[in-house]
Amino acid sequence: MRQPTAFTVLIGVLLVAGCGTGQRDAASTATPPETTPPATTAPAPTGTAFNPTDIAWLQLTVAMTERLLPVLDLVPARTTDPAWRRTATQVATTRRADLDRARRLLAEAAAPTTNPHEGHDMPGMVTAPEMTALRAASGQSFHRLLAGHLRAHLAQSVRVATAEQQSGVQPGTVALAAAVVRSGTTDLARLDRLDPG
Repeated sequence: MRQPTAFTVLIGVLLVAGCGTGQRDAASTATPPETTPPATTAPAPTGTAFNPTDIAWLQLTVAMTERLLPVLDLVPARTTDPAWRRTATQVATTRRADLDRARRLLAEAAAPTTNPHEGHDMPGMVTAPEMTALRAASGQSFHRLLAGHLRAHLAQSVRVATAEQQSGVQPGTVALAAAVVRSGTTDLARLDRLDPG
């Protein structure tokens, strides 16, 4: 059995983000039933029950990614720089694939389809005023804004995915968290080459 400390870390991240109460409620409703199937000679590789950390992390991942994609969609119209365009395309492709996986896992968990983070501005999420500023910027000004928002999103994604790796139990969800950590770390290094400041 995994120790509960990483779940506490994930909830702590949500509390710092100003979103702890709603997340805790969402996680508590997703607690798997107390009954377990009859014992088998070998554990099944799939179908393991989702724990509250799995559900909380999947919901947060969906919410964060849904906020990031519109930012990346601005890139072709706001800059002609091929390196920034290429980076935005690579990050968007990875994040859309992660979003699809997270939604499938939430459906498998029979988690609520509503977004418990709707309207919440949390670390790693671009706010409405920030989106307005991005839409008005171009060239180097746009690059600076984009770099800051993208770095914040990637760093927060890696942070909460690491907590899921430590405390999650559902194999597909933990595997997705590992993929988010790997891609997020790679994307941060790519971003540092584009924008060392």
